[in-house]
Amino acid sequence: MSKPSLFTRALSYFVICVVALLLGTTSVLLQYKSSVFNNSLQDTAHTPMHPFPVSVNTQTEEIYHNPAFDTYYQTTFAQSNSPRKQLLAKITALLSSKNWYQNLASPVSRIVVIWPGERKEEVVKHIGDIVGWDAEQRAEFQTLIDSQSPDLPEGKYFPGQYVTHRSASPLEVASLISTEFTNQVIGRYPKTVSDQVPLKDALIIASLLEREASDFQNKRAVAGVIWNRLFIDMPLQLDATLQYVKGSDPHTATWWPVVRPADKFLESDFNSYQNKGLPPNPIANPSAESVLAALNPIQTDCFYYFHGPKADYYCSVDYDEHVSKLQQVYGQGR
Repeated sequence: MSKPSLFTRALSYFVICVVALLLGTTSVLLQYKSSVFNNSLQDTAHTPMHPFPVSVNTQTEEIYHNPAFDTYYQTTFAQSNSPRKQLLAKITALLSSKNWYQNLASPVSRIVVIWPGERKEEVVKHIGDIVGWDAEQRAEFQTLIDSQSPDLPEGKYFPGQYVTHRSASPLEVASLISTEFTNQVIGRYPKTVSDQVPLKDALIIASLLEREASDFQNKRAVAGVIWNRLFIDMPLQLDATLQYVKGSDPHTATWWPVVRPADKFLESDFNSYQNKGLPPNPIANPSAESVLAALNPIQTDCFYYFHGPKADYYCSVDYDEHVSKLQQVYGQGR
């Protein structure tokens, strides 16, 4: 019998490697999905939540160093923000709409994912698609969440991975999400915190951070610029607010469209170029980590910032410095 050709052997090795890779990937995904199922069984309703620390004095209009913040972050969120967990969470969010993935661990259960920074229309569509809701059920689900306290039309569709039945009702899913929002945000927001920064303001700033910043430290840096502008009654001038205005148009093809210079003149209370102060409501649904960042900004003298092509962060004390850095990074700026 003749020996297999070099091509045949190479092809065999390639097939073996591909199969091994697929099996390994499937195993990792299955393990992670199982961990999501296991986490859903843990009862956090009776787990005491320590109040958010606050590093902003809205009376004196100062940002200060709060030693409680460092310990709080490390013991509360640092572990869940590991690069590996973030990557697996993103993969889960992407695959949650695929039936083959949903059936990996259980044919009768479904994982629904709310990603930080999504607006409620995105959340309703994604969940409705996964559990097969019709238009009436989607509207019911939205009404159930919106009617919960606090009285806000956005910001309460708490990000996370939720396990429910494949034919779950709007009430069942809304209850899961509202309970988690209460546990993770309201439970950390007693009067001692709200007396310093109202919950509504914290949720609005946190929603801006979800759309304007990258990782947790960058959110704190951007929060510092936002608070600095608020303290001097300067318009926030954030493109994310213009995206929210444009995405609210039912004729817009995407939820977060590209911003053009002319958009700065859009007529809307959410236009942070034309209006001072915070937008009237959150523009997206923030995570608890982003609320923490909103309440604990990094002390900075900067009033301007932008991100480079590799998501690197540049901030400036004044507009001339801001334009100079834009020209250095992008070759233009004004």
